[in-house]
Amino acid sequence: MQFHHRVSRRTFLRQAAALSSAGLASQLEFIGAIGAANAQAATDYKALVCVFLFGGNDGNNTVIPLDSAGYAQYATARPTTSGIQLAAASLLPIQPANAGTSFGLHPALVQVRSLFNQNKAAVLANVGTLLAPTSQAQYNAGQRPLSLYSHSDQQAQWQSSISDNAAGTGWGGRLADSVASFNAGTGFPVITSLDGTVLFTTGTTNVPLAIPVTGSFALAGYNGTAAANARLAALMQLQTSDRDNTFAASANAIGTQALQLSATVNPILANTNSTIAPLFAGLNTTTSKQLYQVAKLIEARAATGARRQIFFVQLGSFDTHNDQINRQQNLFAELDPALKAFYDATVALGVGSQVTTFTLSDFGRTLQPASGGGTDHAWGSHHFIIGDAVKGGRMYGQYPQLILGGPSDAEKEGRWIPTTAVDQYGATLAKWFGVAPDQLAAVFPNLARFAPSDLGFL
Repeated sequence: MQFHHRVSRRTFLRQAAALSSAGLASQLEFIGAIGAANAQAATDYKALVCVFLFGGNDGNNTVIPLDSAGYAQYATARPTTSGIQLAAASLLPIQPANAGTSFGLHPALVQVRSLFNQNKAAVLANVGTLLAPTSQAQYNAGQRPLSLYSHSDQQAQWQSSISDNAAGTGWGGRLADSVASFNAGTGFPVITSLDGTVLFTTGTTNVPLAIPVTGSFALAGYNGTAAANARLAALMQLQTSDRDNTFAASANAIGTQALQLSATVNPILANTNSTIAPLFAGLNTTTSKQLYQVAKLIEARAATGARRQIFFVQLGSFDTHNDQINRQQNLFAELDPALKAFYDATVALGVGSQVTTFTLSDFGRTLQPASGGGTDHAWGSHHFIIGDAVKGGRMYGQYPQLILGGPSDAEKEGRWIPTTAVDQYGATLAKWFGVAPDQLAAVFPNLARFAPSDLGFL
């Protein structure tokens, strides 16, 4: 089961309008040709692509020590009888340039390993939600995020970077607020979601563009005939009504924006002659379809005029309480080729160094096996960052000691206390994206609690 955290009631008025526009946008049909035909591709273009692994991916079977001592710790906690041990011979070896020992990636991550070995991907070890840097003693004394092992709460905290109270905005949305000036005058949103209006995409002033994974971005019944044009004119007139009502005015403004955007976005998504289509040939998974839509929007950056774009893509469910070996294998077998096709698309489009893809997830999973060949909810986990701007082939952060009840364990089941905070992870991406150091606190309110604010992977 996966729990997609949505926005709170406190932001209902603003977000109801956003949800209305998203619903409208998801049904829109072609009502215009690509605008801004004479626009030039921005030389100062950057995009961030968040791939959220809903359900809590097991980092312990994603990145595993391959040195004899490290693998022995892993195999002791996860013996062959557990049903979740990955044999050392099955792992894909990597040697981080900044580590004295080797590691192995999950056998399904063939393309991620290739990108890592080409210095186009990096691993961030043991990152998670934190109130402040936390020791085992401080954890035992009660210093821990709210509802630490809850899916919905931890999804919200990963997406908001706020772990001591409920948040009404996400760090992706606040990041969009901070760089909105880059897209000024284009009318094109900074942030686009392939999963509706999730917390990550919610800003104070920015509303995400929600696009479908497949299909068109247009309103049925507005197909260019005289009758359809009359209906469209009537609809546009309705958008100008009830300006004295705050809710109606907000909803109408966003509805008008959705209609205007459809003239640009629908032809982009409906384009069957995209130059990067061959790179996704043979891939028919939900993840590959989402990333193909993202790639087409990046390809059309001259038409949209956007200089900064943030995208939210999702895959689930990684909530592997049972049958983990098969379920994680299938999920990674979907994720791995999609990430490689998307990376190749950015290179083909000449923006390999201007697009950075990164993973997030609810939390990690226990090193100690659960019954039924699965694992339970845990805390810190490992993530990937991909792109030509990444200082790849390296591992950032601190890999935990794989000892049940050991110094890295919050309890006695292998729930790793994170040594890197979500705030630091996001701030490193934000700085590369163009946020000035003195503005980072507006995006990550608790960043001052952690050092360094830049982890150095970009």
